[in-house]
Amino acid sequence: MNTYHNMNEMLEYIEMHLNEEIQYKDLAKILGVNEYTMKVLFTFICNISIAEYIRKRRLSNAGLDLCTTNEKILDLAVKYQYDNATSFSRAFEKFHGIKPSMAKENPNGLKVYPKIVLNEEEKEIPNMEYSVVERKPIVLYGKGIKTTHDKISYDAPKLYKEIYEKYSDKYGEIDYGMTVYEDRFESDDYEYWVLYEKEIPGFIKYEIAGGRYLKFTISSQDAEEIQKVTNEFYRSFLPSCKYNLRELPELEYYHNNITDFLVPIED
Repeated sequence: MNTYHNMNEMLEYIEMHLNEEIQYKDLAKILGVNEYTMKVLFTFICNISIAEYIRKRRLSNAGLDLCTTNEKILDLAVKYQYDNATSFSRAFEKFHGIKPSMAKENPNGLKVYPKIVLNEEEKEIPNMEYSVVERKPIVLYGKGIKTTHDKISYDAPKLYKEIYEKYSDKYGEIDYGMTVYEDRFESDDYEYWVLYEKEIPGFIKYEIAGGRYLKFTISSQDAEEIQKVTNEFYRSFLPSCKYNLRELPELEYYHNNITDFLVPIED
């Protein structure tokens, strides 16, 4: 299966249905994966969430419609799946920088967000050794911070260092790191957590689901090495593998001077 070819088919499907309600389950079928995995693949391959991409394509087309047709703002709101003219106008102005009523007078001020077309040439698959492991549910205790896709590479090591310096003398080595995605495909809001297996006063209890996980062993606990493997997994390995992801946090398990990068998958 060439994921990039199927992704282009999915992008074409989106293009043909921008005036309709787009069902994610239909898009997932084109890729042959579950909805969550489809969203992950889209985000990392296209560098934009699927919800944001559809929104921008609709608003881009709406700007063209206002300049080249006599369609009313209310009709365009309905056409591009907005609840009412007010919410459409607000989104239009935020995207284009001008109100819909000013579009005809300022056509050069409108933004265009083009359709994405991917290069379908077979990508080189990285040699990532992994295993499938069955893990029992565990209870961990930790502290977390709000972060974003762009900031997590800085924020995660910073939090790890702060927690280590403050608590390691009394409680020992940190056991886990965890990335949590809040509305992963609707916003850029992430959380990063540092977790211990032992209960620590003031730390928040966090229950980790059991089940099947892909395990990639990283021969260090260096933040840059962990981030490199994470990026390789999502950008190169996942598009080529047969696994469906579960909508759960990914884990970093620190032990014996190595890191296990753990990704939850369906049974």
